[in-house]
Amino acid sequence: MTEAPSVVWFRRDLRLRDHAALLTAAQQGPVLALFVLDDVLLRTAGGPRTAWLRRSLRALDADLREHGGGLVVRRGRPADVVPATAAEVGASAVHVSADFTPYGARRDTAVETALAGLPGSPGLVRTGSPYAVAPGRVVRGDGAPYQVFTPFYRSWLDHGWRRPAESDPAATTWVAAPGDGIPDDPELGDGTTLPEPGEAGAAAAWARFREEGLAGYDTDRDRPDHDATSRMSPHLKIGTVHPRTLLADLGHSTGEDAYRRQLAWRDFYAAVLHFWPRSAHGYFRRAFESMEYDTGAEAQQRFRAWQEGRTGFPYVDAGMRQLLAEGWMHNRLRMLVASFLVKDLHLEWTLGARHFMDHLVDGDLANNQHGWQWAAGTGTDAAPYFRVFNPITQGEKFDPQGDYVRRWVPELRDVPGKAVHRPWDLPQHPVGYPHPLVDHAEERREALRRLSAVQS
Repeated sequence: MTEAPSVVWFRRDLRLRDHAALLTAAQQGPVLALFVLDDVLLRTAGGPRTAWLRRSLRALDADLREHGGGLVVRRGRPADVVPATAAEVGASAVHVSADFTPYGARRDTAVETALAGLPGSPGLVRTGSPYAVAPGRVVRGDGAPYQVFTPFYRSWLDHGWRRPAESDPAATTWVAAPGDGIPDDPELGDGTTLPEPGEAGAAAAWARFREEGLAGYDTDRDRPDHDATSRMSPHLKIGTVHPRTLLADLGHSTGEDAYRRQLAWRDFYAAVLHFWPRSAHGYFRRAFESMEYDTGAEAQQRFRAWQEGRTGFPYVDAGMRQLLAEGWMHNRLRMLVASFLVKDLHLEWTLGARHFMDHLVDGDLANNQHGWQWAAGTGTDAAPYFRVFNPITQGEKFDPQGDYVRRWVPELRDVPGKAVHRPWDLPQHPVGYPHPLVDHAEERREALRRLSAVQS
């Protein structure tokens, strides 16, 4: 074992346990913990995600200090900051969890090149990734990537994944260095609440879900009125927990099988982005680039109404208001509001995807962009393009007593039962609540006309 320190460059892995890169570095000698505030990434993060990152960094720093270390936070271009930090402490190597996003891959190549030019040529050592199975490992028999989830899922199960890495922060020798500090949180507005950050927050959320929600997950996960999902997505996004840790706790009940399938979706979309990097911001199915969308002043007004949760469709509005209040939205609602924007308001999916990334705590490029394209019918989707969610019947099915709507739309809190989903049928329209922006049946026909024109 050499006494020359290593740098562990934290990115989407803000934890000390089940951290393969940290384990590898600690086996070689002392470790300096580094995080780089990268302006390229910070510019694309909205207030909730920025606050979540900074709170998670503070939690990681506190955990490191408990073990005699501390997080060195420096701001700048990673290709400058990482090599400078490595040179400053005479590092033998820089250890990272591999990044498969288009920007992350380019950034890491630039850092690797810069490190090679230092005395001793310390390398960039990639160990592990933010995924149960890294992109590129699950492919078809002919080596081609999957474009449809179900066959990917079967192969993903067959491939399997490693056990959690046994990284031990207490057994690690930590190296100190000055840093720029962690900035204060941005202003989030009144009433915005975020989850408890850090590994402790992730562990508490997972324990709570295993105790209260996992057994019934297969049936309850589509019910936002039950609040029966795990809420682990913000922790998975920032890496305060590794999916491998969650998978290790799962057995084979129907609820556990359903949850494992949801973790596989995360790996699937990461693989799609890896193999089709242009889908980060462009159409996966390029034929749909010619889709007709509405523009102009009226379209902009409708977009603002959608953003603010004032479309006049209660289930849609409840989801959009939850997003503004919590930086999070139930997945059933994510699909619904996306379908509504594209197929009822005839606005381009990229507008909604950007709004989500501005407000979601768990805003993940692969999940977000490809989830939106799934809803818009332009992505990796085995189902026909003509799927159009009905914002009324979806609410009646998955929020049958209207509890979810009443929680987020105070104008409708006096409307009893499922009548809350059709306020226009009440003897008197609720005061302060808008009338529907559009006629869903009419706009569904128009959406099918436009989609058919692309398909023909």
